[in-house]
Amino acid sequence: MAPPHAESAGEHTLFQDGEAHARLRRLVAKSFTPRSVAGLRPGIEELATRLVAGLAASGPPADLVAGLADPLPLRVIGDLLGVATEDRERFAELADAVSSADFLASDQEESVAAAVRAWQELTEYAAALVAAKRRLSGDDLLSSLIAVRDADDGRLSNDELVAMATTLVAAGYVSTRNAIAVGVMQLIGEQHLGAIADDPAHREAAVEEVLRRQAGMTAEPFPRWAQQDMRWEGASITAGDLVLVRLEAAHRDPVHLPLPDRFLPGRQPASPHLAFGHGAHHCLGAAVARIELGAAFDALARRVPGLRIQGPVEDLVWAGGQTDSGPTAVPVVW
Repeated sequence: MAPPHAESAGEHTLFQDGEAHARLRRLVAKSFTPRSVAGLRPGIEELATRLVAGLAASGPPADLVAGLADPLPLRVIGDLLGVATEDRERFAELADAVSSADFLASDQEESVAAAVRAWQELTEYAAALVAAKRRLSGDDLLSSLIAVRDADDGRLSNDELVAMATTLVAAGYVSTRNAIAVGVMQLIGEQHLGAIADDPAHREAAVEEVLRRQAGMTAEPFPRWAQQDMRWEGASITAGDLVLVRLEAAHRDPVHLPLPDRFLPGRQPASPHLAFGHGAHHCLGAAVARIELGAAFDALARRVPGLRIQGPVEDLVWAGGQTDSGPTAVPVVW
């Protein structure tokens, strides 16, 4: 993630390379075991069902983003971090501020300053939350991360715990919100939403196809730097060269994937998609995100299978973030 011999791209976070990253991943992975993630499923599915029931009761029309895509991942992360009920409104404000933070607006000092303030406030909130969990632990991921210990690696430091909390908000909220909104739009466009109701295998296949088609289309790639000289497909890459990996190109390569532009749940590609990364940097929260998407799609398919977008899709307003973007609102009817 960083140029060779350069300072880490993300001190105290998983956005590092080498042993620093491996140590953090070993410790954090202890709280993302298959058993612990599976334990989250019933609560996430119940929450998705309640949110869709509320959305259905409020319309038609209704806003898919405000009614489901936004509150589902926000509440899931709040639960994971053990945010108290009375703090949820403040937590939501901080998450929204960070989601709209734009550090790339080089010609707009006010926007950059606002982005810096948003991250500072979220970091301060996370530090206070870590301190509270140290005093009184709970049944949540953050308490688990505080307690985790490894004979060789010790414990996560305060800075590492705060960085993990803010990373969860940044990666788990915005990206999942956009994935739900855009994924439902794909399912509606393919007239496929109703077909996944109460069919776990079909639903999981639809989730994977949504992720394949979306990855890279609503986000800019993280910068990566070559760590050594190499040749790839006839091109010379020198150590230190900046490399941008376009996922949408990889996911639509007809050599590896026949009919790449078709929506075909259950297809068997030559290699798995890269929506959650690969190798040492594969997203630890991938299983949680998959559960959230599947729960959202299933709840909609069961309650409002005839869901459709109100008005032309081209008229939807999109908000672009630093690494992801999605519709600010999706008016739907049924």
